[in-house]
Amino acid sequence: MPDAPIRPVRSPESPAPVAGAPYSPGVVAPVGGLVFVSGQVGIDMATGALAEGGVASQTTAALAHVDAVLRAAGSGLDRVLKTTVYLTDLAGDFPAMNTAYGAAFGDHAPARATVGVARLPLGAVVEVEAIALAPS
Repeated sequence: MPDAPIRPVRSPESPAPVAGAPYSPGVVAPVGGLVFVSGQVGIDMATGALAEGGVASQTTAALAHVDAVLRAAGSGLDRVLKTTVYLTDLAGDFPAMNTAYGAAFGDHAPARATVGVARLPLGAVVEVEAIALAPS
């Protein structure tokens, strides 16, 4: 099989990488039928600042960015296989994050790891990355 290029994915509905940052918001693997979405934090696209309202609002916004990148790749939240969620306050913020996460995914329940971390970019309290099926 010839080597196919990795296809970077961007969406105007999700934050662009910080100027000069060497990563793509998402990539479509040339083999294997997968989309990899970089960690997304809960930026309010209207203001450019973190979504107000704490972990629930930031989780909702972060997952909207994940969805935007997936849709730009021809996929969507319903095709997510696995997520990793990073929280700065695992004990205190897990219940609210879990509720917002569940609302975004509905009956679809991808595999997930949730990890407590000391800090996240821009002072965010939650970050979400995903792996999904690419369009067939």
